[in-house]
Amino acid sequence: MAYHVPVLLNESVEALISNPDGVYIDATFGGGGHSRAILKVLSENGKLIAFDQDKDVPFQQIKSPHFHFVSSNFVHLTVTLQNLGISSVDGILADLGVSSHQLNTVSRGFSYRFNAPLDMRMNVEQKCSAFDVINTYSPQKLYLIFKCYGEVHNPKILTDCIVQARKLRPITTTFDLINAIQKITPKHKEYGYYAKVFQAIRIEVNQELENLKSFLLQTTNVLSTKGRLVVLTYHSLEDRIVKNVMQYGNAEGAPQKDIYGNITRPFLPLRKPILPTQQEIENNPRARSAKLRVAEKI
Repeated sequence: MAYHVPVLLNESVEALISNPDGVYIDATFGGGGHSRAILKVLSENGKLIAFDQDKDVPFQQIKSPHFHFVSSNFVHLTVTLQNLGISSVDGILADLGVSSHQLNTVSRGFSYRFNAPLDMRMNVEQKCSAFDVINTYSPQKLYLIFKCYGEVHNPKILTDCIVQARKLRPITTTFDLINAIQKITPKHKEYGYYAKVFQAIRIEVNQELENLKSFLLQTTNVLSTKGRLVVLTYHSLEDRIVKNVMQYGNAEGAPQKDIYGNITRPFLPLRKPILPTQQEIENNPRARSAKLRVAEKI
């Protein structure tokens, strides 16, 4: 668990497993906390397939004939299941948070707390890194990233500040970036502002929202009837997408109607979002913004 402390662990597994004999997906293996808990509940006939694109994840630690690991982004869910000869599954779990390991490994460049190369790639084999985003993207594209993905209050000023700084020399490290924007950072709110800036860059580097949309739409096809979709979100952008897909079957939240004018829904949301208790937040501060949403395939 030192790699990553899973949030709402018991609640996630309880919501996910409806049939111990079934086939389940852990779409974001991380440190394996959720996978271990799922395997404890499954019967001898059950099966768990876990995905993760990060080459650092310790999947080798799980020794079970019921466990299969896929070194890939969950966006490849459908084709992977086809290759495995699986037509449908009984439950899918996705924890969308950045792992503690990624945040605390200085060389990965995910955190504004450490001076490190601007990287932020969850898959270190992909080409585009945070360095490329900051140093090569057009001002217009940077503006949209900070406005839409970071929801900062001053995206134009922030973009201008970065563009001016990179004209003098490349912005190569996390602290280079912080130094470049320090003068326009709100006083006494520095850490919250840096978190939004880094979130925006990370989302762009890893194409997180586009991949999430694709993944969620695939779940509507691979889940069996009564199968569960269980998703942990950590910020409003991804939570809105999850909520819309669970309610309307699309990321935009646009109701779809059949030829009779009835709204069609692939999922039935089972309950209001589950939030961590105050005790869990005290034990694991990264749980404070978590929301657990659960829906059942109709």
